[in-house]
Amino acid sequence: MDPNTRFSKILKDGLCIGCGLCQSVLGSAKLHMEKAQDGELRPQLRGELTRADVDLVYDVCPGARCEAIPSEEANAAPFDDLVWGPYHSLSRAWAVDANTRYEGSTAGVLTALAQYLLYSGRVSFILHVKASEQEPTFGEATISTTMEEVLSGAGSRYGPTAPLIGLVAALDRNEPFAVVAKPCDLNAIRNLAHKDARVNRLIKYMLAPVCGGFMPDQAMNRFLSDNDILMQDITALRYRGRGCPGPTTITTNDGRRRDFHYLDFWGEDESKWSLPFRCKVCPDGIGEAADIAAADTWPNATPDREGSVTDPGTNSVITRTQRGEALLQAALADGFLAPGGQVDVDYMSNTQPHQVSKKRFMHARFKGLNRAGQLTPATFGLRLEELSDQNTAEENTAQEQGAFERASRVNV
Repeated sequence: MDPNTRFSKILKDGLCIGCGLCQSVLGSAKLHMEKAQDGELRPQLRGELTRADVDLVYDVCPGARCEAIPSEEANAAPFDDLVWGPYHSLSRAWAVDANTRYEGSTAGVLTALAQYLLYSGRVSFILHVKASEQEPTFGEATISTTMEEVLSGAGSRYGPTAPLIGLVAALDRNEPFAVVAKPCDLNAIRNLAHKDARVNRLIKYMLAPVCGGFMPDQAMNRFLSDNDILMQDITALRYRGRGCPGPTTITTNDGRRRDFHYLDFWGEDESKWSLPFRCKVCPDGIGEAADIAAADTWPNATPDREGSVTDPGTNSVITRTQRGEALLQAALADGFLAPGGQVDVDYMSNTQPHQVSKKRFMHARFKGLNRAGQLTPATFGLRLEELSDQNTAEENTAQEQGAFERASRVNV
């Protein structure tokens, strides 16, 4: 298989998440992230790739490879769970600053931690995302050096975003920094650490939300059309925040503002979620590459319809590394986070049931996709086979067959 074709198979098989790392490591003269025909951010070839180029992409792309925290850090964790992985603590917390808690997508924990890293001098800047200035439904990578800049990016971005498009440029600054990004983005950074020693030297902290995926551009267009909103009329879009989860707020160029409940935007249950294919086969939505991961805490992952604006929000917090646990304790001691008490894996599973089922069945789904000739990510430290062994043979067979049939329909 020639290099360009081999590279394109990642895209053809739906495994590109649009993170932008391939452009960052190969350079924009070879690859450039652009809006593809389906509306998603995808790398566009600008020339011939060498075999070495494509080997590097396969080594770092989170569509081809997903790695958790290094084994030595996993082994140092005092607790371990087959679903939730190694951890130092499971707890609840929220931002002490009322405005940070209000603006954040749940309770502002990741925003407050990023602010604290700058305030305490632990890092020089934060690499994270904010709303795109060109396309309000999209996100874009940004670098923040002040607490105010961090706050301006608060609130989840549920649209296509390339957070790693400038990662190599960030490393070139030769300053300590932190990254706040999706779990798959952090999987990619863990992959890159094997190729670039600066990753472990300069990236002092990696923070992630526990992630259910994002809305593809085509699905967003359907939502807008159903609500008589034209994409070209949108001047601002806020997916959540200002409550827990707060409204999805769309502002148009005639000054109108439309608020939609989280459940009206996403649907009442997981079966109605519109997600990219890569999100549907994500082996690590729970942030196993992160030092700290923060999650929503709604029972059965469903926010209360009536109280979602007045609820100030509470995050669950998973610390996976000694570094992450030390950061959490320092942020609590210095008044950036408020403690909400310890929780256990049953609490995590009750508030994130879709993450449990996805993790349990992913190995069987990968087998079905492989049988149909599709790529699946190689995984390291994520226990997919061990989890599959906990299922019944009937469950695994049904999951494998379903994935095979879906892939076969796509590849006809």
